Amino acid sequence: MRYRSMGRLGWDVSEIGYGMWGIGGGPGGFTGWDYDAAPDCLDLAVDLGCTFFDTAWVYGRGVSERMLGDLLRRHPDRRLYVATKVPPLNREWPPRPGDTLDDVFPPGHVREYVHRSLENLGTDRIDLLQFHVWEDRWSDDERWQRVISDLKAEGVIEGFGISVNRWEPENCLRAIDTGLVDVVQVIYNIFDQAPEDELFERALLDDIGIIARVPFDEGGLTGKLTHDTVFPEDDWRAVYFGPENLGPTVERAERLKKVLPQGMTLPELSLRFILHHPAVSTVIPGMRRPEHVRANLAVSDGRRLERALLDELRGHRWDRRPTEWSM
Repeated sequence: MRYRSMGRLGWDVSEIGYGMWGIGGGPGGFTGWDYDAAPDCLDLAVDLGCTFFDTAWVYGRGVSERMLGDLLRRHPDRRLYVATKVPPLNREWPPRPGDTLDDVFPPGHVREYVHRSLENLGTDRIDLLQFHVWEDRWSDDERWQRVISDLKAEGVIEGFGISVNRWEPENCLRAIDTGLVDVVQVIYNIFDQAPEDELFERALLDDIGIIARVPFDEGGLTGKLTHDTVFPEDDWRAVYFGPENLGPTVERAERLKKVLPQGMTLPELSLRFILHHPAVSTVIPGMRRPEHVRANLAVSDGRRLERALLDELRGHRWDRRPTEWSM
């Protein structure tokens, strides 16, 4: 495993971290979770050098956070970094156009969920607290600035970050201007290359950590989807991969398969593409099976994609706009 700096926070974190949505279960997420297998996957990741774990209260309504807390107690000799997220008060992902800070992150709500997360984790401090949605029109509101500054001063959190809404990578630049944002979590993958346009340059300039999420486009970049793929109704991918998105995703993935280097899988190519960018601090694939853990973490070997292949992958960029099914 190779390690990178989490921006100005100065942490050396594994360049491949662990996204814990998929193993948390609960409504509104993925189906097929296995609470019995999850601890073994997490332990295996630690054994293979993973040190960064990203969760949220909403992942199983605290289940994922409690799993992470148990992991910390099983490995007291390892420095593992904990990132979690405050859910929006109104439970809207992404925020609605008219939502105000009072609807989403009033200070009392932020404090309430910080302490819920601390209780679930069984710790007295959170390494990285993130807002789970964001709108830059809230940036100048001093209330969120004050509560984050106070939580840092109290030692309850060390770093603060924003999880940027899907396909809106520039919707955080004004928040960065406040000086309070240490980390930005953003969707970045072969399809979604827009963070390179402005956000990554700004992150490198201001030493902001970048967490790259959704490396496989919710499964579209695994190469396993077909035009006949159907997800259970209670799996949110049944909405994401509806008629508007499933067919185009499958067709684009098939085109990508034609440029795969010999012996390389599409998920491996996807991770290597993300790791090529110096702004990325860590990428957080979801991993629900031990074979996924081994395969994904093995990509951290320092091998770089050839320039010609990177140039080819630029042509697979897919710019999309948020819509009712993209969440």
